[in-house]
Amino acid sequence: MPSGAHAAGTRRISLRKRLLLLVALCVGCTVALVSLGAYFTVRSNLYQAFDENLIDRATAAVRSPTVESRVESIPGAFLVSSDIQIGLLTARGELVYPRAGDPPPWGPDELAVARGEAESSLRTDRDTDMRVVALPSGNGVAMVLAQSLAPTERTLRELALVLLFFGGLGVLVATAAGTAVVRAGLRPVERLTSATERVSRTMDLRPIPVSGDDELARLTHSFNTMLGAVAESQERQRRLVADAGHELRTPLTSLRTNLELLLAADRRGAPSLSDADRAEIESDIRAQLDEVTQLIGDLSELAREDVPQARVEVVEVVEVVERALERARRRAGDVDFSTTLTPWVLTGEPGALERAVLNLLDNAVKFSPAGSTVSVVARPLGDGTAVVEVADSGPGIAEADLPRVFDRFYRSSEARTLPGSGLGLAIVKQAAERHGGAVYAANRPEGGALLAIRLPGAPDEARAPVSEG
Repeated sequence: MPSGAHAAGTRRISLRKRLLLLVALCVGCTVALVSLGAYFTVRSNLYQAFDENLIDRATAAVRSPTVESRVESIPGAFLVSSDIQIGLLTARGELVYPRAGDPPPWGPDELAVARGEAESSLRTDRDTDMRVVALPSGNGVAMVLAQSLAPTERTLRELALVLLFFGGLGVLVATAAGTAVVRAGLRPVERLTSATERVSRTMDLRPIPVSGDDELARLTHSFNTMLGAVAESQERQRRLVADAGHELRTPLTSLRTNLELLLAADRRGAPSLSDADRAEIESDIRAQLDEVTQLIGDLSELAREDVPQARVEVVEVVEVVERALERARRRAGDVDFSTTLTPWVLTGEPGALERAVLNLLDNAVKFSPAGSTVSVVARPLGDGTAVVEVADSGPGIAEADLPRVFDRFYRSSEARTLPGSGLGLAIVKQAAERHGGAVYAANRPEGGALLAIRLPGAPDEARAPVSEG
């Protein structure tokens, strides 16, 4: 049979059937072991009692006065027990037995007792299915007694039938009880299976009712937690798409309007645009394309929230900040930077951290007036974490906006007049949380906003602090 067909046949056996087969097999093996143990124990006891009784009768026959006085009085010894065959065997192989009875079977073992070569013998004669015992009864004579094993074997057969019947009945009862137990035990699994099928069919992420506190209840709790996480992820995706659509609508509408103006001006008979107007429209188009490009890039970065980190390594925070500063200076214009950097290392993704620091620097430059200075400080806090703080010289952040500046697409009323997508600080928060850190925003007493990333790690003793005015 092909392996695929074998695998398909195995899969067709449900969990309930496998459990029932396992229960029936375990109960059947247990009943079989108990029945065999009982049967062989009773069998051994019956044969032992049979032999002891036969030996006692033979001893009584030997000690009978009539046997000891005369061999001819064997009928008197025979009267000791009427359900056995009895006889006197001489050393010459002559057997004397009651005329009214049958001779007991005898052979070399009994003859050896008569000749004094053995003290006694006890055996089973297979031809007559009788138990034969021989004991010395004077010089050159052995008392031979034989008793049929048929009643004992009949009793054992009846016992085997009883054990077989009640053992089979016990297996059936145990299987029925196991069916009820398995059915009740698998009912939560069936509910969980129905719920998963409902989720896959309808995408309905409602939690499953939980009853009890056993392992299946814990499994249901875990599944409900997973459903909650999926629902939250879907809600985040819906919000992201809705917010992205809202943010893209404005630049795309403006872009379309400007393009339509240019196309209309090029039609025959339409009023022509002056060079200044055309240059202004083209400048607006380039600005709007830059805004859309930045928004799409930010959306792509945020979409990586649930993607595993591509490259994790030991990151030098000072190097990350210096690379971000180098990029920020190229587009900072008249804004200068002042840095005080204390070495700090952590395990993470250097690209994501550099993008986060660069977003903080760009945000500070955007709100800083020309000729001002942006302060960048990296310092340990003494609790196993360090912060990278970026402070600008701008107007600061309104108290109502402080809790929301790192939210996606959130832009204060002052920031709406400036370029940007509202996603830069959200990317900072995402990068910090992906590295086990956090973000916070505050206003400096001397004026301006202070935005910071807090990251776990350890001091880098091999590097010296870096300070730049």
